[in-house]
Amino acid sequence: MAHATYNFPKGFLWGTATASHQVEGNNTNNNWHYWEEEGHITSGHSCGLACDWWGGRWKEDFDRASEAGQNTHRLSIEWSRIQPTVDRWDEDALDHYRQMLRGLKERGLTPMVTLHHFSDPVWLMFLGGWEYERVVEYFETYVRRVVEALGDYVDCWCTINEPNVYAVMGYVFGDFPPGKRNIGAAFHVMTSLVRGHAAAYHAIKELQPQSRVGMAINYRGMMAARKISPFDILLANNLSRVYNDFFPRAVTDGVLRFFTNSKRVPEAKGTQDFLGLNYYTREYVAFNPFAPGNVFAKNFYDPEAELSPTGFIANEPLGFYEAIKWALQFNKPIIITENGVEDPEDSMRRRYLIQHVHQLWRAVNFNWPIEGYYHWSLVDNFEWERGWTQRFGLWELDPETQTRTKRPSADLYAAIAKQNSLSSEMVAEFAPELIESMFPG
Repeated sequence: MAHATYNFPKGFLWGTATASHQVEGNNTNNNWHYWEEEGHITSGHSCGLACDWWGGRWKEDFDRASEAGQNTHRLSIEWSRIQPTVDRWDEDALDHYRQMLRGLKERGLTPMVTLHHFSDPVWLMFLGGWEYERVVEYFETYVRRVVEALGDYVDCWCTINEPNVYAVMGYVFGDFPPGKRNIGAAFHVMTSLVRGHAAAYHAIKELQPQSRVGMAINYRGMMAARKISPFDILLANNLSRVYNDFFPRAVTDGVLRFFTNSKRVPEAKGTQDFLGLNYYTREYVAFNPFAPGNVFAKNFYDPEAELSPTGFIANEPLGFYEAIKWALQFNKPIIITENGVEDPEDSMRRRYLIQHVHQLWRAVNFNWPIEGYYHWSLVDNFEWERGWTQRFGLWELDPETQTRTKRPSADLYAAIAKQNSLSSEMVAEFAPELIESMFPG
C-alpha cells in the first residue's frame, strides 16, 4: 500500500448540516405537521420530538460536533416559530435561537443559518404558500426580523434551501405539501422563490453589509440513458437546465429560463455571494411519454452503482466532481452545503464519505474556489416524506428514547476534520476495500 495524504487548505470548513423541522421536534404550526397529520408520510411516521433540539438536546449534539473537530455547523430557522401568526412575533423563539447560536460560537463552531428549509407557517399555507401574491413581502419581513435579532452571531446566510426540490416535489410530483401536480403552478412558485431570495438578499445586505448571502441548490447529474437517442439527450439537457440551472442562473443574470420562454427579474441579478451546493447522487434519463409528473422522463441509476439500503441514493462520487465543475460557471465561491447517504448499518457510508471527500480534494487541488463541506447529517433526523425510514446521521438516534449511538463514520469524519485531510491510514482503518483503488502501491 502506498502511503499518502490528501491535504485541504488551512481554514477549510468541516461541518454538518441540519434543518429545523427535522431536528427540533414539536413543530406543530407549519405545513409539514399538517402533511403528517393527513397521513402522507411513509409508514404513517410523524416527526414528534425529532432530535429534541427545542427541548435542549442541541447542547449535547453541538458538543459532539465540536469534540469531533468540526469548525462550523449549518442549521435553519423555523419561520412558524418566529412568526406564529401573520400579525405576531415570538421573542422567546428568537431568544431560543440566540442561545443556540451562542452555543455554537462558544464551542468554536461558525454558524451558517438557513432562513427557509422547506417548511412554511400554517397561516401562510392557508393563504396559498409561495403561490400567494404577497409571499415575497412576508418573507422579507420575516428575514429582516431574524437578521436584526441574530445578526450578532451570524454573518453567513443561506436564504432558501433547495428551491428546486421545494418546487418539484411540492408542485410536480406532489410528494411534498401542498401535493400538487401542476407544471404551471411549479413555475409560478419558482418565480416567487427567486423573488423571495432577491428580497432577502437585499434586506440582509442593508442590515448587515459585511455578511455573505447565498442559496443552496440541489444538483442532480442527469445523463442521457441512450447516447444515440436525440430524445434522451434533449430531455436530459432540458431537465438539467430547469432543475439544476434555473435558480443559480436567475440570481446571476436576473433571467428566469423556463422550458419554452424566459422572464426578466432584474432585482435578482447579482444576488449571490457564494453558491451552496447540495449533492447526493446522479442518474440517467430516458424519454418516456407515459412517465408520471408530466415531464416525460424515466429516471434510473447505473445498474452497476452501489445503492443505499432503500435504493434512494446511488454512490456516484464522480458525479460529485462533475457537480463542483458545473458550479464553477457561476464564478462564485462554492460551499458544499450538503452531502451524505442514508445507511443505518453504516457500511456504505464510510465508502461514500471517503470517495466523495477524495473527489472534493481533486477539485480543491485544481484551486477551484471551494471553502467548506457540510456532511448530512450530524444525527439521524426526520427525513420529510420518508419519515424515519432513512438514517443519514453520523450518530444513530432512537426517536423513542432519544438515545444517541456513535457510528464508525463519526470517527472517520472526525479524523478528516481534525487533520484537515484524508489519508491512506484513514482509508485502511475505515474502508480497507478502497485502498487498492485509491492508493495503488
